Amino acid sequence: MTLLLLAGLGACDRQSPPPGQGQANSSAQIPAASGEATGASQSAKGVFSYTIDRSKAGAAAPDFSFTGPDGKDAALQDFAGKPVLVNLWATWCAPCVAEMPTLDSLAKAYKKDGLAVLTISQDSQGESVVKPFFAKHKLPNLQGWTDPENQFGFHFATGMLPTSVLYDRQGKEMARVVGALDWNSKEGRDLIAAALES
Repeated sequence: MTLLLLAGLGACDRQSPPPGQGQANSSAQIPAASGEATGASQSAKGVFSYTIDRSKAGAAAPDFSFTGPDGKDAALQDFAGKPVLVNLWATWCAPCVAEMPTLDSLAKAYKKDGLAVLTISQDSQGESVVKPFFAKHKLPNLQGWTDPENQFGFHFATGMLPTSVLYDRQGKEMARVVGALDWNSKEGRDLIAAALES
């Protein structure tokens, strides 16, 4: 029973917003040749479960638009020359909410290095739920971006939230993290260090 509860902190099924749904990820390592690695990390917020997928490394960032907290359209190309971490999340997804403080910490720590951390909500209600979420939670280094048509979710096609995709300075995918990762962990910092060196 405890294992099921811990697994629920790993990821939410994108198609099913009710809480309590998740996907168990093994803590065993998959051989590097597969392009994937799974793991778990412990933080003050609990156990995070995730899969790191490098099978799409080198793919160009998508060019569709999303909406900024100011209501204006933006695109990943607006961040050209910077490493970018795109985090797809939803207000109803417990692992997503648990991961947010680690993303906020990451954004603060690497802002001077040019890292852009974009938390792009996949909530179907858009800014009507995202704005209150950011007003309630103390996340001063993040902004509430929205993807009204869920283009990113369909494009990345993981079927799970949170999903984070890391792009290098040239707008090429380096890795995707499916599930919640403590971005303050060694795994998280190593991914960011590689992007900063790109």
